[in-house]
Order: sequence, then C-alpha cells, then structure tokens
Amino acid sequence: MFEKVLIANRGEIALRVLRACREMGIHTVAVHSTADAQAMHVRLADESVCIGPPSVRESYLNIPAILSAASITGADAIHPGLGFLSENADFAHMVEEHGLTFIGPTPEHIRMMGDKVIAKRIAQELGIPTVPGSDGAIGDIDVACKRAAEVLYPVLIKASGGGGGRGMKVANNEEELRALIPIAQGEAKAFFNNDEVYFEKYLDKPRHIEMQILGDGQGNAIHLGERDCSLQRSHQKILEEAPSPVLTTAQREEIGAIATAAIAKLNYRGAGTLEFLFQDGQFAFIEMNTRIQVEHPVSELISGIDLVQEQIRIAAGGTLDRTQADVVLRGHAIECRINAEHPLTFAPSPGLVTTYHAPGGYGVRIDSALYQGYRVPSQYDSLVSKLIVHGRDRRECIMRLRRALAEYVIAGIDTNIPLHQRLMDEPDFIAGDYDIHWLERFVATKLKE
Repeated sequence: MFEKVLIANRGEIALRVLRACREMGIHTVAVHSTADAQAMHVRLADESVCIGPPSVRESYLNIPAILSAASITGADAIHPGLGFLSENADFAHMVEEHGLTFIGPTPEHIRMMGDKVIAKRIAQELGIPTVPGSDGAIGDIDVACKRAAEVLYPVLIKASGGGGGRGMKVANNEEELRALIPIAQGEAKAFFNNDEVYFEKYLDKPRHIEMQILGDGQGNAIHLGERDCSLQRSHQKILEEAPSPVLTTAQREEIGAIATAAIAKLNYRGAGTLEFLFQDGQFAFIEMNTRIQVEHPVSELISGIDLVQEQIRIAAGGTLDRTQADVVLRGHAIECRINAEHPLTFAPSPGLVTTYHAPGGYGVRIDSALYQGYRVPSQYDSLVSKLIVHGRDRRECIMRLRRALAEYVIAGIDTNIPLHQRLMDEPDFIAGDYDIHWLERFVATKLKE
C-alpha cells in the first residue's frame, strides 16, 4: 500500500480523497493555488505545497509544478480527483515516467475513451449498443448529410475531444447541418484544441443513465448499479439519483452485464462510468468517463462500497475482492449539487461565507469543503457542496431531502438550494417522470413564476 498520496485537485473532491487516505493510514499532500491557501483540504492535509497563482493553467493544470511537489514531498502516488488533469493521458503517462503511481486507469485507456469517436467505435466492437450517427468524425460534409438523411433528422453535433455542451449543436435539416458543422468545429478547436466533431441521432425524451463500474486491470470487473442523471441544465447535471426510477430489474441486470463484460475484456483498471441515453426501453452508449465522478456518493450509499478507497487499493496492485453476486444494492439515494450561483439567473456568486450550518441526521451526507469564514474563489467551478441522502425507498429519500434542504444554511453567497427545494415539490419529479430536457423547460416556464 502507498505511504503518501499527493492529491492533485481542490475543493470537495480533494477533501473526499484526503479522508479516504486517512482512513487507510496513508499520509497526504495537498497542492493548492494562492487563492486556495485557506482551503479545508490544505488545512487538513499532512503537507501542502503551493503550485501557482489562481489561474488553473498556472496551478491545477501545471503538470511540472505538480510533479515537483510530489518529488519534494516524497509522495509515491498521485490521485487526480475529477476534472482538471483526471482524464489527461499525457499527465498519467508522465506520473508513471517519474516512478509514481497514477491512481486511475492506464494512460492508454484514458486516451482511448477520451476521444468520443474512438470510444464509440470500441463500444460497438465490445457489443455495447450505441446511438445511430455519423461513421466516425465528420470529414466530407456531403457524406455527413447523406448519413444524416439515413439516420433521420434532427441530429446532434458533438465534439470528439470534450464535453460539457461545448461544440454541441442540434440540426433539424440539411441546411442547418451544413451551417452548424463549421461552427461546432470552431468551438471544439477553441475549447479542446481538437476540431473533430461527429453527430448522433437527436433523441427527444431520453433519460441519462450511467453505470458505475470497477475493474482491477486483471480481467475482473463489477458494477454498482446505475445512476439517473437526467436533471440537467445547459448539459450540466444538477441532481442525480440511484437507482433510476424508470429501469426495471431486468433492464438493470442486462445493461450491467453488458458493461462489466466490456470492462473486463478491456482489462480496465480502477473506477469508471459508462454513460447511456435510455429511451423507449433501449440503451445507447454515448461516452465513458475514466475517473471518479461528482455523483459517485449515491452509488456508494446504495452499495456500501467506498469507491475512492477501491481506486487506491486497485492502483496499489490489489484485485477485486468481491464478485457481482456479492454486490447488494439497498434503498435509494439522491444527490443535490449545491452551486454558488443565483437560484434564478444562475450567475456565479463567489464571496465570503458568513454563516454555515450543514444538515445532519440519519441518512444524510455532506461532501463539502465549505466553512464559516471561507471565501469562495471566483476562478473555479461553482460547485461548493453535495448534499446526499439515503432512504429505504425513493419516497423516504425525497422526504429526507426536503428536511435536509430546509436545514442547510449557507449565507453570504447565493446558492441554488431554493431550486432544489422547488424540485422536491414538483409532481413530475416526485413521480420520476422527467428526461434530460425537462429541467430546461421547467426553468423557462415555471422557475421564475
């Protein structure tokens, strides 16, 4: 097992990894920008190293500074957390070249799944169902238009090398497709330094379903059930729950078996997520994330498995110590992403936290690095907390979440807690009757009433 792990991240995920390490008896090194000098993970780590100014390019994306911090502190492994360098194959390769262990998949698997066109082709080869679309990246626009006519409009143009809605465009006909492809390519180049785009059939009422998997790199794999991440705004997830309220046991077992068989065949190492669109009883693969995800706590709560500790143990050479038959999913869990943003306009709201009171009680978990007197920086993502609750069933979970949201006090900055409170009272949400477009419609028609 590792003696010292450097955590190449910030905020709640850095604190989450730190706590997992401490429970395993592993010393920790926090890296931070000057803007995060007073951050909670910096305060609690055994050692800390400042790696640059607030700009992410000069700090959390500064590979030489991170590797230097690992060297001078004597760390023997690096956990990348999520975002930043977590899916950077070059970083993972450099970590290993410096004699350290990258707590995550191999650089080859990161690179393979980081390109959505390649990932989709591999998924097809592994027997995973995919969304009909272009045959790889779009080259000849005339060929693309011919294929789009076969798929049937509308189609969704997507960037091969990134996500988060960047480069995404919906084309309803050939004229729009011809006009939007160059625009999407320009956005993809600007954000991901890769102008490759492709298209898929645009589904009108899909659910966003993802399977949480673990592989040990030695041909063994399990899944921890699915998460329903369909409540999204601008392609950004707002709330996630597990299990999905719309899947049957048979559907869950079918897609779980397909996912684990594929991961085992790849000899994939560590935690990962296969993401699907689900409509009319059919699954269609869209991408794979080769890292821990923001919403991993809901899978932990229904499975009783600490995913971060499993990441660390597998990276240290361990094998899976359980089979799929040993994984028992119990109850229901929901996660609310608490963002520092105005609840109506969604404008970012950095600043000083003047009052902080976290909810508690049975079945309530808070993953957050906030504290009273902490100043939320303006340079980073607006996610400041995750409120996760667990109950015997979905109804109990919603009731518990209502109570927890009412108790949660974050003053001095705006947060989207009022949005989550509204969602808990919406009949569609209570019934589980929503898709990936539902929240956009809700925001446009009901939120500002």
